[in-house]
Amino acid sequence: MAKKIDTKKAERKIKEALEILKMLGFPRQQQNERSALTLLSLLNLKPDDAWEGASDPLIGVTPMMEFFAVHYGKRYAPNTRETVRRQTVHQFMQAGVIVPNPDKPLRPTNSPQAVYQIEPFALKLFREFGRPSWGSHLRSYLHAFKTLKKLYARERDMRRIPVKLSNGRKLSLSPGGQNVLIKKIIDDFCPLFIPGGRVIYVGDTETKWAYFDSDALKELAIEIEEHGKMPDVVVHHVEKNWLVLIEAVISHGPVNPKRRQELKTLFAGSKVGIVYVTAFLDRKA
Repeated sequence: MAKKIDTKKAERKIKEALEILKMLGFPRQQQNERSALTLLSLLNLKPDDAWEGASDPLIGVTPMMEFFAVHYGKRYAPNTRETVRRQTVHQFMQAGVIVPNPDKPLRPTNSPQAVYQIEPFALKLFREFGRPSWGSHLRSYLHAFKTLKKLYARERDMRRIPVKLSNGRKLSLSPGGQNVLIKKIIDDFCPLFIPGGRVIYVGDTETKWAYFDSDALKELAIEIEEHGKMPDVVVHHVEKNWLVLIEAVISHGPVNPKRRQELKTLFAGSKVGIVYVTAFLDRKA
């Protein structure tokens, strides 16, 4: 039997969460029901719970959405998972309100196992909401907010993977996932097997398009739609006039016939030869 939800209490709790987001200075794009529900799920606060009872569970995006439905009667379609992650969770993370993967910091941010947790100072603040001391705690938090944000940003930057392209361009890839292998592809594979090659595209688990030289593709009479499922690395072998499409095996898997056809479609119209490469981290992969 489905749990009966007191809609008045649920709406009041959502409204309170929205008040908090506004007072913390989040932009209008995050002042919405989705973001309020996300905050409540991160604090494990149900409609009947007091703010002082907020906690800090490790929780992923799908469990957050289940929390919305079970405790607040707000059901979001499964295909909105990325919207929750990219347009709410990501902004909470940037603001320093939540910490990604505190149990395993090197886990990729786009991993299905990714989890998030309320930052300790933010948790302490949220527990004060509705009390007479809320105003002073909020001022203290906002005063320290910039320092905390810089601290967490510096910690995240220290875990990032530096990559330098042959043209001198420096990239900073998010930690973990196939990015470790992508660095090896650019540092080791390309100089050895594609000497003098021009790197056109580098993917990233966090931003997807870490580097994209669209002008280089246009010179080869190739146009790519942004929603296309790109290979992990694209390099133009200038000497042989080949376009080398490199897949890191831990991302999409080897270039099998199905994937080969996808890439053929994506790079249709190419006037240069296409070479497909699957890269492995080691011989055990």
